[in-house]
Amino acid sequence: MSIAAVKKTTLKPKDYKSDVSVVWCPGCGHYGILNAIYRALSEAGVDPSQLISISGIGCSSRSPYFINSYKMHTLHGRAGPVATGAQLARPDLAILVLGGDGDGFSIGGGHMPHMARKNVDMTYVLFDNGIYGLTKGQYSPTSRPEMKAYTTPYGGPEEPMNPLLYMLTYGATYVAQAFAGKPSVCAELIKGGLEHRGFSYINIYSQCPSFNKIDTIEFYRDLVEAVPKDHDVTDLGAAINLARQSSEGRAPMGLLYKADRPTLDQRMHAMVEGVNGRPDYDLNQIIDLNRP
Repeated sequence: MSIAAVKKTTLKPKDYKSDVSVVWCPGCGHYGILNAIYRALSEAGVDPSQLISISGIGCSSRSPYFINSYKMHTLHGRAGPVATGAQLARPDLAILVLGGDGDGFSIGGGHMPHMARKNVDMTYVLFDNGIYGLTKGQYSPTSRPEMKAYTTPYGGPEEPMNPLLYMLTYGATYVAQAFAGKPSVCAELIKGGLEHRGFSYINIYSQCPSFNKIDTIEFYRDLVEAVPKDHDVTDLGAAINLARQSSEGRAPMGLLYKADRPTLDQRMHAMVEGVNGRPDYDLNQIIDLNRP
Protein backbone atom coordinates (compact mmCIF):
# COMPACT_ATOMS: atom_id res chain seq x y z
CA MET A 1 0.00 0.00 0.00
CA SER A 2 1.09 3.60 -0.06
CA ILE A 3 3.64 4.32 2.62
CA ALA A 4 1.07 6.41 4.50
CA ALA A 5 0.06 3.15 6.17
CA VAL A 6 3.58 1.73 6.50
CA LYS A 7 5.57 2.07 9.70
CA LYS A 8 7.78 5.16 9.48
CA THR A 9 11.45 5.47 10.40
CA THR A 10 13.99 8.27 10.66
CA LEU A 11 16.80 6.58 8.73
CA LYS A 12 19.33 8.53 6.69
CA PRO A 13 19.87 7.89 2.95
CA LYS A 14 23.05 5.91 3.65
CA ASP A 15 21.05 3.51 5.82
CA TYR A 16 19.24 2.24 2.74
CA LYS A 17 22.48 1.14 1.07
CA SER A 18 23.11 -2.59 1.14
CA ASP A 19 26.52 -4.22 1.48
CA VAL A 20 26.60 -5.11 -2.25
CA SER A 21 29.01 -3.00 -4.31
CA VAL A 22 27.46 -1.00 -7.17
CA VAL A 23 28.93 -2.21 -10.47
CA TRP A 24 27.69 0.16 -13.18
CA CYS A 25 30.03 1.77 -15.72
CA PRO A 26 31.68 5.09 -14.78
CA GLY A 27 29.47 8.01 -15.76
CA CYS A 28 26.26 5.96 -15.87
CA GLY A 29 23.17 7.96 -14.96
CA HIS A 30 21.89 5.08 -12.86
CA TYR A 31 24.13 6.19 -9.99
CA GLY A 32 22.17 9.43 -9.74
CA ILE A 33 18.85 7.59 -9.78
CA LEU A 34 19.97 5.13 -7.11
CA ASN A 35 21.09 7.95 -4.83
CA ALA A 36 17.73 9.65 -5.46
CA ILE A 37 15.98 6.46 -4.39
CA TYR A 38 17.98 6.38 -1.15
CA ARG A 39 17.05 9.99 -0.50
CA ALA A 40 13.37 9.45 -1.35
CA LEU A 41 13.11 6.44 0.95
CA SER A 42 14.74 8.42 3.75
CA GLU A 43 12.54 11.49 3.32
CA ALA A 44 9.43 9.33 3.11
CA GLY A 45 10.52 7.42 6.22
CA VAL A 46 10.10 3.96 4.67
CA ASP A 47 11.00 1.08 6.98
CA PRO A 48 13.28 -1.32 5.02
CA SER A 49 11.52 -4.26 6.68
CA GLN A 50 8.29 -3.14 5.00
CA LEU A 51 9.72 -2.56 1.54
CA ILE A 52 9.99 -4.97 -1.41
CA SER A 53 12.25 -3.96 -4.32
CA ILE A 54 11.48 -5.91 -7.51
CA SER A 55 13.20 -5.87 -10.91
CA GLY A 56 13.52 -7.77 -14.17
CA ILE A 57 16.74 -8.03 -16.19
CA GLY A 58 19.08 -5.23 -17.28
CA CYS A 59 21.63 -2.81 -15.88
CA SER A 60 18.97 -0.95 -13.90
CA SER A 61 17.47 -4.23 -12.70
CA ARG A 62 20.52 -4.78 -10.53
CA SER A 63 19.24 -1.99 -8.31
CA PRO A 64 17.43 -4.13 -5.70
CA TYR A 65 20.79 -5.67 -4.76
CA PHE A 66 21.99 -2.22 -3.73
CA ILE A 67 18.96 -1.38 -1.56
CA ASN A 68 18.37 -2.41 2.04
CA SER A 69 14.99 -4.11 1.62
CA TYR A 70 13.35 -7.39 0.75
CA LYS A 71 13.98 -7.96 -2.95
CA MET A 72 13.22 -10.10 -5.98
CA HIS A 73 15.30 -10.18 -9.17
CA THR A 74 12.86 -11.72 -11.63
CA LEU A 75 12.72 -12.71 -15.32
CA HIS A 76 13.22 -10.27 -18.19
CA GLY A 77 10.12 -8.10 -18.51
CA ARG A 78 8.27 -9.83 -15.69
CA ALA A 79 8.92 -7.48 -12.79
CA GLY A 80 5.41 -6.03 -13.11
CA PRO A 81 3.44 -9.28 -12.79
CA VAL A 82 5.61 -10.45 -9.89
CA ALA A 83 5.15 -7.07 -8.18
CA THR A 84 1.39 -7.26 -8.73
CA GLY A 85 1.29 -10.66 -7.04
CA ALA A 86 3.42 -9.41 -4.17
CA GLN A 87 1.18 -6.38 -3.69
CA LEU A 88 -2.02 -8.43 -3.64
CA ALA A 89 -0.50 -10.95 -1.24
CA ARG A 90 0.96 -8.30 1.05
CA PRO A 91 -0.94 -5.02 0.62
CA ASP A 92 0.55 -3.91 3.94
CA LEU A 93 4.01 -3.52 2.34
CA ALA A 94 5.46 -0.86 0.02
CA ILE A 95 6.30 -2.14 -3.49
CA LEU A 96 9.10 -0.53 -5.51
CA VAL A 97 9.68 -1.73 -9.09
CA LEU A 98 12.95 -0.83 -10.82
CA GLY A 99 13.70 -1.46 -14.49
CA GLY A 100 14.81 -0.12 -17.84
CA ASP A 101 13.14 0.87 -21.10
CA GLY A 102 13.76 -2.51 -22.73
CA ASP A 103 12.60 -4.48 -19.72
CA GLY A 104 9.50 -2.35 -19.22
CA PHE A 105 8.38 -1.50 -22.74
CA SER A 106 9.74 -4.25 -24.98
CA ILE A 107 9.84 -7.64 -23.29
CA GLY A 108 7.51 -6.43 -20.55
CA GLY A 109 5.45 -4.04 -22.66
CA GLY A 110 2.33 -6.18 -22.56
CA HIS A 111 2.16 -5.93 -18.78
CA MET A 112 2.49 -2.16 -18.39
CA PRO A 113 -1.02 -1.14 -19.54
CA HIS A 114 -2.67 -3.62 -17.20
CA MET A 115 -0.78 -2.43 -14.13
CA ALA A 116 -1.80 1.11 -15.05
CA ARG A 117 -5.47 0.45 -15.77
CA LYS A 118 -5.86 -1.78 -12.71
CA ASN A 119 -4.18 0.89 -10.59
CA VAL A 120 -1.94 -1.60 -8.79
CA ASP A 121 -0.58 0.09 -5.68
CA MET A 122 3.15 0.27 -6.48
CA THR A 123 5.86 2.71 -7.50
CA TYR A 124 7.53 1.94 -10.84
CA VAL A 125 10.80 3.81 -11.47
CA LEU A 126 11.95 3.34 -15.07
CA PHE A 127 15.61 4.05 -15.88
CA ASP A 128 15.28 5.28 -19.48
CA ASN A 129 18.67 5.24 -21.23
CA GLY A 130 17.35 4.52 -24.73
CA ILE A 131 19.38 1.33 -25.18
CA TYR A 132 19.95 -2.23 -23.99
CA GLY A 133 23.10 -1.59 -21.99
CA LEU A 134 23.57 -4.92 -20.21
CA THR A 135 23.85 -6.80 -23.51
CA LYS A 136 26.28 -4.27 -24.97
CA GLY A 137 24.10 -1.84 -26.86
CA GLN A 138 21.03 -2.88 -28.83
CA TYR A 139 18.22 -0.62 -30.09
CA SER A 140 15.40 -0.25 -27.54
CA PRO A 141 11.77 0.99 -27.69
CA THR A 142 12.86 4.51 -26.66
CA SER A 143 15.93 4.74 -28.96
CA ARG A 144 16.04 7.59 -31.44
CA PRO A 145 16.24 6.63 -35.16
CA GLU A 146 19.64 8.31 -35.55
CA MET A 147 21.22 6.10 -32.90
CA LYS A 148 23.50 3.48 -34.41
CA ALA A 149 23.79 0.28 -32.37
CA TYR A 150 25.10 -3.24 -32.90
CA THR A 151 21.73 -4.44 -34.18
CA THR A 152 21.03 -1.26 -36.18
CA PRO A 153 24.37 -0.10 -37.67
CA TYR A 154 22.60 2.28 -40.06
CA GLY A 155 20.23 3.73 -37.49
CA GLY A 156 16.81 2.66 -36.27
CA PRO A 157 13.86 1.76 -38.51
CA GLU A 158 11.11 3.25 -36.34
CA GLU A 159 10.19 6.18 -34.15
CA PRO A 160 10.72 5.90 -30.39
CA MET A 161 7.71 5.34 -28.17
CA ASN A 162 6.59 7.93 -25.65
CA PRO A 163 6.39 6.33 -22.17
CA LEU A 164 4.47 9.26 -20.68
CA LEU A 165 1.70 9.12 -23.29
CA TYR A 166 1.60 5.36 -22.86
CA MET A 167 1.07 5.58 -19.10
CA LEU A 168 -1.40 8.47 -19.25
CA THR A 169 -3.48 6.76 -21.93
CA TYR A 170 -3.74 3.51 -20.00
CA GLY A 171 -4.78 5.13 -16.73
CA ALA A 172 -1.77 5.46 -14.43
CA THR A 173 -2.78 7.66 -11.50
CA TYR A 174 0.65 9.23 -10.87
CA VAL A 175 2.87 10.09 -13.84
CA ALA A 176 6.13 12.01 -13.59
CA GLN A 177 9.43 12.44 -15.41
CA ALA A 178 12.92 13.54 -14.46
CA PHE A 179 16.57 13.36 -15.48
CA ALA A 180 19.33 11.51 -13.59
CA GLY A 181 21.45 14.67 -13.68
CA LYS A 182 18.86 16.31 -11.41
CA PRO A 183 18.87 13.89 -8.46
CA SER A 184 16.99 16.23 -6.13
CA VAL A 185 14.10 16.39 -8.62
CA CYS A 186 14.24 12.60 -9.02
CA ALA A 187 14.09 12.13 -5.24
CA GLU A 188 11.13 14.48 -4.88
CA LEU A 189 9.14 12.68 -7.59
CA ILE A 190 10.00 9.19 -6.31
CA LYS A 191 8.97 10.24 -2.80
CA GLY A 192 5.68 11.51 -4.21
CA GLY A 193 5.17 8.20 -5.96
CA LEU A 194 5.82 6.26 -2.78
CA GLU A 195 3.30 8.38 -0.91
CA HIS A 196 0.65 8.03 -3.63
CA ARG A 197 -1.90 5.24 -3.29
CA GLY A 198 -2.14 3.67 -6.73
CA PHE A 199 0.06 3.00 -9.74
CA SER A 200 2.90 5.53 -9.72
CA TYR A 201 5.14 5.76 -12.78
CA ILE A 202 8.32 7.87 -12.82
CA ASN A 203 10.25 7.97 -16.09
CA ILE A 204 13.87 9.04 -15.55
CA TYR A 205 16.27 9.81 -18.39
CA SER A 206 19.64 8.21 -17.69
CA GLN A 207 22.75 8.62 -19.84
CA CYS A 208 24.67 5.51 -20.95
CA PRO A 209 28.17 6.74 -21.90
CA SER A 210 29.35 3.23 -22.79
CA PHE A 211 26.85 2.36 -25.53
CA ASN A 212 24.52 5.29 -26.25
CA LYS A 213 26.74 7.95 -27.79
CA ILE A 214 24.02 10.44 -28.77
CA ASP A 215 21.87 10.71 -25.64
CA THR A 216 24.59 12.27 -23.56
CA ILE A 217 24.27 14.07 -20.26
CA GLU A 218 24.49 17.34 -22.20
CA PHE A 219 21.70 16.21 -24.53
CA TYR A 220 19.36 15.36 -21.67
CA ARG A 221 20.23 18.55 -19.81
CA ASP A 222 19.13 20.62 -22.81
CA LEU A 223 16.12 18.38 -23.50
CA VAL A 224 14.26 18.62 -20.20
CA GLU A 225 12.13 21.60 -19.21
CA ALA A 226 10.46 22.03 -15.85
CA VAL A 227 6.70 21.53 -15.83
CA PRO A 228 5.06 24.99 -15.69
CA LYS A 229 4.30 26.11 -12.16
CA ASP A 230 0.65 26.72 -13.04
CA HIS A 231 0.17 23.21 -14.47
CA ASP A 232 -2.90 21.48 -13.02
CA VAL A 233 -1.78 17.93 -12.20
CA THR A 234 -5.42 16.78 -12.05
CA ASP A 235 -6.02 17.78 -15.69
CA LEU A 236 -5.43 14.69 -17.85
CA GLY A 237 -5.69 16.65 -21.09
CA ALA A 238 -3.06 19.13 -19.96
CA ALA A 239 -0.81 16.26 -18.89
CA ILE A 240 -1.16 14.63 -22.31
CA ASN A 241 -0.27 17.91 -24.02
CA LEU A 242 2.86 18.17 -21.90
CA ALA A 243 3.77 14.55 -22.63
CA ARG A 244 3.54 15.19 -26.36
CA GLN A 245 6.50 17.55 -26.06
CA SER A 246 8.75 14.52 -25.69
CA SER A 247 8.01 13.76 -29.34
CA GLU A 248 8.80 17.33 -30.36
CA GLY A 249 12.35 17.75 -29.11
CA ARG A 250 11.45 18.87 -25.59
CA ALA A 251 10.63 16.86 -22.49
CA PRO A 252 8.68 17.89 -19.37
CA MET A 253 10.38 17.36 -16.02
CA GLY A 254 8.18 17.13 -12.97
CA LEU A 255 4.78 15.78 -11.96
CA LEU A 256 2.41 15.64 -14.94
CA TYR A 257 -0.63 13.91 -13.52
CA LYS A 258 -2.11 12.69 -10.27
CA ALA A 259 -5.54 11.21 -9.60
CA ASP A 260 -7.32 9.37 -6.81
CA ARG A 261 -8.96 6.12 -7.84
CA PRO A 262 -9.57 2.82 -6.03
CA THR A 263 -6.62 0.46 -6.27
CA LEU A 264 -6.75 -3.15 -7.40
CA ASP A 265 -6.33 -4.53 -3.88
CA GLN A 266 -9.09 -2.22 -2.59
CA ARG A 267 -11.47 -3.41 -5.31
CA MET A 268 -10.59 -7.05 -4.64
CA HIS A 269 -11.11 -6.59 -0.90
CA ALA A 270 -14.51 -4.94 -1.50
CA MET A 271 -15.50 -7.81 -3.79
CA VAL A 272 -14.58 -10.42 -1.18
CA GLU A 273 -16.43 -8.47 1.50
CA GLY A 274 -19.47 -8.19 -0.76
CA VAL A 275 -19.61 -11.90 -1.47
CA ASN A 276 -18.93 -12.65 2.20
CA GLY A 277 -18.30 -16.32 1.54
CA ARG A 278 -21.77 -16.84 0.03
CA PRO A 279 -21.60 -16.51 -3.77
CA ASP A 280 -24.98 -16.10 -5.51
CA TYR A 281 -23.97 -18.32 -8.41
CA ASP A 282 -23.58 -22.04 -8.88
CA LEU A 283 -19.87 -22.86 -8.63
CA ASN A 284 -20.49 -26.19 -10.40
CA GLN A 285 -21.43 -24.32 -13.57
CA ILE A 286 -18.09 -22.52 -13.56
CA ILE A 287 -15.98 -25.65 -13.22
CA ASP A 288 -18.24 -27.75 -15.45
CA LEU A 289 -18.85 -30.48 -12.89
CA ASN A 290 -22.31 -31.05 -14.37
CA ARG A 291 -21.09 -31.59 -17.93
CA PRO A 292 -22.12 -35.08 -19.25
